[in-house]
Amino acid sequence: MSRFKASKFRHTEARPPRREAWIGGIRAGSVTSYGNNVKASCCWIAFNAEASGVLGIVPLECEDGGKRTVSQLCCHSDVVTDFDFSPFDQLLLATGSADETVKVWRLPQSSQDIPSGAGLTLGPGGGPVDMLQFHPTADGILASGTGKRVTIWDMEQQQPLTVLDSHRDQLQSLAWKRDGSLLGTSSKDKKLRIFDPRVSPAASQSVLGHENNKDSRLLWIGSSDCLISIGFSQMREREVKLWDMRRFSGAMLTMALDTSPGAAIPLYDADTGLLVMAGKGENLLYCFEVAPTQPALTQVTQCRTEGSTRGLATVPRLALDVMACEVLRVLQLTDTALVPVSYVVPRKSVQDFHEDLFPDCTGTLPATGAQAWWAGDSQQVGRVSLHPARRPTETFTSPIIACTWLQAANTSPTIDTGPTNTDTDTNADQSEGSGYSSPSSLASPGSATTSLSASTGPSSGFASSPSQKSLQSILGPSSRFRHAQGRVLHRDTHLTNLRGLSLTTPGECDGFCANHQFVALPLLSAGGQIAILELSKPGRLPDAAIPTIQNSVAVTDLTWDPFDPQRLAVAGEDAKIRLWRIPQGGLQETLQEPEAVLQGHTEKIYSIRFHPMASDLLVSSSYDMTVRIWELSTGREALCLQGHTDQIFSLAWSPDGKKLATVSKDGRLRLYEPRRSPLPQQEGPGPEGARGARLVWVCGGDYLLVSGFDSRSERRILLYQAQALPKGPLSVLGLDVAPSTLLPFYDEDTSVVFLTGKGDTRVFLYEVTPEPPYFLECNSFTSSEPHKGFIFLPKTVCEVREVEFARALRLGQSTLEPVAFHVPRVKKDYFQDDIYPPTRVWWEPALSASAWLSGEDGQQRRASLQPTDMTPVSQAPKEAPARKFVPAAVYLEKSDEQKKEELLSAMVARLGNREDPLPQDSFEGVDEDEWD
Repeated sequence: MSRFKASKFRHTEARPPRREAWIGGIRAGSVTSYGNNVKASCCWIAFNAEASGVLGIVPLECEDGGKRTVSQLCCHSDVVTDFDFSPFDQLLLATGSADETVKVWRLPQSSQDIPSGAGLTLGPGGGPVDMLQFHPTADGILASGTGKRVTIWDMEQQQPLTVLDSHRDQLQSLAWKRDGSLLGTSSKDKKLRIFDPRVSPAASQSVLGHENNKDSRLLWIGSSDCLISIGFSQMREREVKLWDMRRFSGAMLTMALDTSPGAAIPLYDADTGLLVMAGKGENLLYCFEVAPTQPALTQVTQCRTEGSTRGLATVPRLALDVMACEVLRVLQLTDTALVPVSYVVPRKSVQDFHEDLFPDCTGTLPATGAQAWWAGDSQQVGRVSLHPARRPTETFTSPIIACTWLQAANTSPTIDTGPTNTDTDTNADQSEGSGYSSPSSLASPGSATTSLSASTGPSSGFASSPSQKSLQSILGPSSRFRHAQGRVLHRDTHLTNLRGLSLTTPGECDGFCANHQFVALPLLSAGGQIAILELSKPGRLPDAAIPTIQNSVAVTDLTWDPFDPQRLAVAGEDAKIRLWRIPQGGLQETLQEPEAVLQGHTEKIYSIRFHPMASDLLVSSSYDMTVRIWELSTGREALCLQGHTDQIFSLAWSPDGKKLATVSKDGRLRLYEPRRSPLPQQEGPGPEGARGARLVWVCGGDYLLVSGFDSRSERRILLYQAQALPKGPLSVLGLDVAPSTLLPFYDEDTSVVFLTGKGDTRVFLYEVTPEPPYFLECNSFTSSEPHKGFIFLPKTVCEVREVEFARALRLGQSTLEPVAFHVPRVKKDYFQDDIYPPTRVWWEPALSASAWLSGEDGQQRRASLQPTDMTPVSQAPKEAPARKFVPAAVYLEKSDEQKKEELLSAMVARLGNREDPLPQDSFEGVDEDEWD
């Protein structure tokens, strides 16, 4: 008789699913880190998304058999290196990043939105966070690895309990023992270390692990004193070792796997003793059974997958299909999908619960808290049955972050009904193909979720209850435009086949410019050629050459005259400004002679801007460190402003045209009153980074918004009070890490600022307010490919019947696409007068250049955008709330035939009128002789 007992898992099979069961529609990131790149709780799956600093979030199970909605959690300003779900609170997610911070998030239930802000932030910790792991028995304890040290955090106190810093080189992995008493680590110095954090920050034991310093991993074998390590030998073979900490001088067992170079991702299940491994970039899953008492490592099965592995995770045992004898489920992250691979033990009866396969597992109620554990409490987590009839129903909510419903009150999508007190319909139009994402989520194509918000603003259509008002006081204000949607208009409105575009314009230039009639696009051709296209003539441009402007030198900036739509000002590298007049109807032949040439700068010009109030007035900045104001009617230089000591990044007129603000490379903001003095009236500190900056006036000209970089190259926006620049910014908001400068556009009617950079795929939207918190986040717009430029058109081109409040032009590789931003509203038949206040008549000057230079000021009149056949929504008749549900008694009284007839009528109504002619019926025929 054999002394070895036969294992009940020796016949375990790996069953990859069909493609229909894959979680598709994702774009996984290729992050180089020590993390697994994907993790799962009983509710959610999180994975590294393609965008930097973003995690993809998807429900573990489908709701009612439908498709899963893939959302995005915008976590950090740099790449997310590792993340972990709490073993107790299934909605609690911790994320670590190269931005040196750890953030803890409370995810919502599946019917609500992903949160836009972290519940708490730990750090910065003096270096990129490399790995994270929650404590297995105590709630509120998190271990994070940064460089050569491990920090044990008390999350409720937001303070470290201890720091383990006896490593001599980069950490590569960390792992808690299942009973929570010890912590094991592996590092690049080839050592494995055991720590007892409550006794000493120094390692209690250490041993040489693997002879190669390539990526290694360490795992505890349950609550035993044995460990598993995976690394590389001196001959670069991938190997697995079993260790006993009671005899830690050498490995109990060493087994060579293969010679693959990819770092292994090991997953160990303590209840079955199964070890699953896969190498990053490979398509083979190993499965071993671990028997540390013998010791033995027995291969159970191998599974070859269709896609290469980017990440690997196990599903919690409480989420397994035990009646199908599923003893383990592994989630494989590939480039475009999450593939759930089930490990099943074949049994004749699949109708009975097999106690031998599914012993009681660790429950989800913590045994102790952070401070109690630190004081010496070593209680263990209770075990629970996996039997469907005996499974526990209680759930645990960690007190370190407020409950989900608090965040849901401010982040779930609201159907905005305008400033009325009625709600007759909660289904807002969803535009197909829109490229918008919520401040923290992005639904996958073809999916949409709608839920009712607890928003209590004047446009929500619901009266505020006392509890809702208290929620608002806790969560702060929210923007009226938080659900704004951006979408690319139909391709019939696109200009395509754009050739030879210049993508090398200076960073101070927007890349191209447009007004309500024309678009001016610099070309790559020699001689500073500029293409002039008419917006009223969309379509494919001919392959042959088109008439252009011959500027004779490379273009550095260009802008249209707001008061003369046929005049284009172009700045060149030769320190001259040329004024060009475009004939009515566009260019019919090449223009070679400008209308006028302005000379005065001695170095290359950075940027040019027309005055917002006075006609024939232009300002320019140059490498000669001067800002000059030109009177175009006479072609003379009227004023010259001094005071800059380095490159001028950007300049902007105040809305009333009295002041001029600049931001420069010397890190200073300057405010001028040009008619009073050539020197700055005020100076203040600008952005720290010297890579570029832009500024724009906001909130009626009382504040300045500046976009720039910090010392770590994070893109950020800063808000200043215009009359108090020396005091510094009122508010600073970090956005992301990217190389291009954010180009701001401010809509003065809605107080919404749009921010994006050349080469970006995302446009940020914020409502700017003069009171804290100053920046109210709105939905952002995302495109499928990077844009070369993104500029906005005048407000008068917006389609108010579609509640469109801004329209932009997006320049792609060879296309120019209009993008419309609108607000979802139910009562679109009414003019939304809360969205459209009387707008400034920007096309009419308030005064002449000579009058402004002599000291006069003017004010433009305002005009309503309301069409004559629309009634303002504020004057809409009040309606009683529509009854949402038909009483059950009414439905039960109907016969089966009546029910069938109603169902059939509803289906036919959805299909439309079948008597309508088909599209091909309108096609013209072909003569018989044309077939020959």
